[in-house]
This record gives sequence, structure tokens and C-alpha cells, in this order.
Amino acid sequence: MSLATKAIDKLINPPRVSDPDRLREVVSGAKVLVTGSSFGIGEATACKLAAAGSTVLLAARSEDKLDDLAQLINASGGHAVSYPADLSDEETVATLTKRITDEHGPPDIVVSNAGKSIRRSLHEQYERPHDFHRTIGINYLGPIWLLLGLLPAMRERGTGHIVNVSSVGVRVPPGPRWGAYQASKGAFDMWLRSVAPELHADGIDVTTIYMALIHTRMTAPTESLRNVPGLNPDQAADIVAKAIIERPRTIAPWWLWPAEVTTALLRAPVERATQVWWRRARHSDTVRTANR
Repeated sequence: MSLATKAIDKLINPPRVSDPDRLREVVSGAKVLVTGSSFGIGEATACKLAAAGSTVLLAARSEDKLDDLAQLINASGGHAVSYPADLSDEETVATLTKRITDEHGPPDIVVSNAGKSIRRSLHEQYERPHDFHRTIGINYLGPIWLLLGLLPAMRERGTGHIVNVSSVGVRVPPGPRWGAYQASKGAFDMWLRSVAPELHADGIDVTTIYMALIHTRMTAPTESLRNVPGLNPDQAADIVAKAIIERPRTIAPWWLWPAEVTTALLRAPVERATQVWWRRARHSDTVRTANR
């Protein structure tokens, strides 16, 4: 990695740690549930945790991919169990949480990573109400149903750790096209912050990671993001590892708090700048479409 790349990395991304020994000290023998573990950050996190000695419980919709990942981890000397499930279905999540608790007891760590991203202009949203159901189901209601099913046993035991993989987008003004995604991610973030004091009182730590851009299958369709500096899933998994090792309340890029303050104090200028940007972006999209 060049010096320039390292500088950009430190400037825009949350801090992370790559220390297998420290991670092993924390998670060896632990039962860790990772949602959205069939691809991207979830897959990389599951592999990292399994290599550190934890029993990884894999949850996602892609049954074949989950089974392949579990076989790969187990063949490498780790321990993984596959739990195919659609987290946007309430009854399915209830069955999943009961099965996990019955088979393994309450998880020691829950990495709430599953997510759905949709980027559409307003005029493309008129006849797509299902987009909102999809984002709400995966990003908001699904993780709530999951935790509501797991937390009673975790609170009774008196220990545990919830790691929420969120986005910097929930803490800055929503940009055009990202409203459905940011609203659903922000809703879960707000709920988790609300219940965190109760969980802390019962011995359960809560960490929210506000990720910057991670280049995954989810971001790949957005052409404008392909050349923007970002992390790969393995690097993002190192941020999750830091959260698990240190158990802070939040992990975020250093600039996020100043950005929040600035956008609150200068709301009108920020909104005007966003309007100017959107006019230019829309014109650019129109030109590219016309040239194809």
C-alpha cells in the first residue's frame, strides 16, 4: 500500500485492527452469530472469527452459498453451522432464534450485518413500493425480530455483545436517491441506541460501526462509487474484529462527528449544495444515457 493510499485510508475510514492473537483471546470458544454471512463483509467476518477459534453461526438467505462457506470453514479446522433464513420474514426469524438458542444456547456475540441497499431517483420510486418493504424488512425489522428472539436468554445469562454494522449515511443528511436505504438503516440505529442502556445494565455491550464505503457486491451496481476510495470486505472485517476486541460504543471515521455538527449548523447551505450537486448529477446521467 502506497503512502498516499495509507493516508487516504486513515482519512476516510473507521479505525481497524488486524491482530489474530488478540482476536483469538476474545473469541476462542465463543458462539458468534453473523447475519448476511453469505457474501461480502459477513463472509469475511465469519472466516476471520472461525480462524480465531469461535463457533460461527452463519445466517443468510443463500442456502447453497452458506453451506459452501460452512464446509470451507469446517474443512479448514474451524467450526461453522449454516442457518439459511430470510430475515425479512417474521415467522422465519422466530424459528431461527428458537433453533439457535435450543442448539447452542444464547450467542456470545451477534454481528448484525445483513443489509439491503437500493439507490433510486424519486421518479423511479413511484411504482416501486416494494423497494421500501425490502429495505425495511432487511435493514430494520429483520434485525429487531432477531434480537427480540435472542436477547431474553442473553440478558438472563448476563453477558453478550451486539455489533451493528451500520453506515456513515445514517449520521449525515440523506443524499438524493439513497432515502429508502438510509431511512431503514437509520431506524434500526435509533432503536438500538434506545435499548442500549437497558442492555448495558444487564451486562450486554452494544457497538455500532458506522462504515464508510466498502466495495462489495451491494455497492457494485452503483457506477459512481466504483472509483471512489474504499475498503474491501477483508479490511471491513478487521473493523468488526476491532469492535469485538475492544467493545466500544461506536466505531466511526474521525470526520463523522465534525460532519454532523457542520451539517446541523449549516443546514441551509448544505441543502443548497446538495441541490446543485443533484442538478449536475441528473444532467450527467441524462448525457450518459443519451450517448449509449
